[in-house]
Amino acid sequence: MQPMALLGELKKRLRYAVGPVLGIGIFGYFAYHAIEGERGLFAYMRLVDRVAEADQTRQEVAAIRAEMERRVAMLRPDHTDPDMLDERARAMLNLAQPDEVVVFPNRAPQRAVGTLVPVPLPPVQ
Repeated sequence: MQPMALLGELKKRLRYAVGPVLGIGIFGYFAYHAIEGERGLFAYMRLVDRVAEADQTRQEVAAIRAEMERRVAMLRPDHTDPDMLDERARAMLNLAQPDEVVVFPNRAPQRAVGTLVPVPLPPVQ
């Protein structure tokens, strides 16, 4: 076969291959960006995870707010809960009766469990 004939045959076959190769390239480009792109499938899954996390946080904050509103409602001037008023007054003034046991809820224990810890109390006025 002559070199010119070979070159002509190669150009002819290449002409038929350019369309499918270009189509596959364009399809690959759009498929890649549909999955990996800024608005692709993986970005959508990350966004769904963030929405679920935000919803969980919103529920936790709503529960904390409901508890705070319940406690504040007990201190309203038109209906004051005596136990809540007593609890808040003791906490704010740091007072207790001599025969009471004081429990500090947010402190790490400094002694072994079961041992008594003396708590100095100021005199009641």
